Amino acid sequence: MALRTLKTLGQDQVDLEAALQQVVDEVVELLDADRGTLYLVDHARSELVSRVAHLPELAEIRLRLGEGIAGTVAATGQAISMPDDESDPRFSERVDSLTGYHTRSVLAVPVRGAQGSVIAVLQVLNKLGGCFTADDLVRLSGLAAELAEALTRTSLASQLRPESPRPLEFRYNHIVGESPAMLDVFRRIARAARTNATVLVRGESGTGKEVLARAVHVNSPRRARAFVKVDCAALPAQLIENELFGHERGAFTGADRATTGKVDQARGGTLFLDEVGELPLTVQGKLLRLLQDRAFLRVGGTQPQQVDVRFVCATHRDLEAEVAEGRFRQDLYYRLRVVQIDVPPLRARGAADLDRLIDHFFFECAQRHGRPDLALTPEARLALHGHGWPGNVRELEHAIESAVVLSPSPQVTVDLLPSVGQPTPAAEGQAVASSAAIPEGWFSAAPGTLQEVELAYIEFVLARCDGNRSQAARVLGIGRNTLLRKLKERGD
Repeated sequence: MALRTLKTLGQDQVDLEAALQQVVDEVVELLDADRGTLYLVDHARSELVSRVAHLPELAEIRLRLGEGIAGTVAATGQAISMPDDESDPRFSERVDSLTGYHTRSVLAVPVRGAQGSVIAVLQVLNKLGGCFTADDLVRLSGLAAELAEALTRTSLASQLRPESPRPLEFRYNHIVGESPAMLDVFRRIARAARTNATVLVRGESGTGKEVLARAVHVNSPRRARAFVKVDCAALPAQLIENELFGHERGAFTGADRATTGKVDQARGGTLFLDEVGELPLTVQGKLLRLLQDRAFLRVGGTQPQQVDVRFVCATHRDLEAEVAEGRFRQDLYYRLRVVQIDVPPLRARGAADLDRLIDHFFFECAQRHGRPDLALTPEARLALHGHGWPGNVRELEHAIESAVVLSPSPQVTVDLLPSVGQPTPAAEGQAVASSAAIPEGWFSAAPGTLQEVELAYIEFVLARCDGNRSQAARVLGIGRNTLLRKLKERGD
């Protein structure tokens, strides 16, 4: 038995919540159950969290490890079947009491990661017409194994490790961020994806504009059709029109046959115009007609071609200034800016986003290059926080990949990050000013309990920040109130 919907889950930029819900829907159908739930293990909080449950009454369910049937499965790693003809002391009625749903029978199995640890719990409720059987247990366990393999190909993989230091947070596959600016980007993507509206993605180079453009397409009704990219900055002006619209036979010397352009190739799908601000004025007028009438002429052609295509464009240019200087048509600008998505530069996204991106890229690069045992030293992480990132997310990814590839030891140290060794003016307020290093043998000499090690590291970061608690909180990737609470625990 195979889950058809797992193919969607592995697709880059897909809405993970929606994809996981599709998986749960299929599991429910295959097991002939009334409802189903997928709980992911939030190791940092020692909780199970489900945002993909068949529970319309709640937006999210959280269970403590060991709480209820699912919590017990996560804590013990053992599957549980609770038939409808007997009560189970491990069953918790808390969720039923919140939703008004009556659970009669439960079948729950662990979903295990590559190292055998429980990363999720797959649960079905209320077998239709009877009880869950031993065969159902075998089937659900097999589906859980398929799901586990699929999860390793998503950006959830780094967060579902037992050693993950940060609470679970996700939306789009391989798009990482939780800052207010990125949450606004996610909301705009979700709303735009449901429509055919033209989208303009704006942001500095390296911020990930193409990735977000793909997210609009992948999560839209056009997802099964082509996503066709045209790099307007990479083509000579005299070739752009032919690239977009194609040409008829005999249109110019050597045109011995008709050729379709990118617009034709994108029929029914999405045409992505990257760096649309680079289009020459002559082509801008023809693009305006295409946007207005959904019709175009091939080079050398006289018969208008109708086309059904959705437009997503991106630019790093200040188009308002380009319009004022006469280099970009004002009417085209307004046609492009139906839905605008502003991508924040990395330096404006905050320490929490930076830490999540560091963890994400480090994990993915280490896996890709066959070095899963690598670890990033605290000093290297502090150096990454002290850099201004003029090249944004792309620069961060390349810096981390270079360090992963070149590291001669299991510890990725700050000397492997030469381009980020010194804070830049753009990073002022986030950089760690002190040059104090972690004392040799600090980790082996540190106290044994997790709380004591955490407090010792907080003290180290505070020292590097010259006692500035707000700055230390940014470097640690936590809120200032959280830092103050942790300091209070040590008696400050």
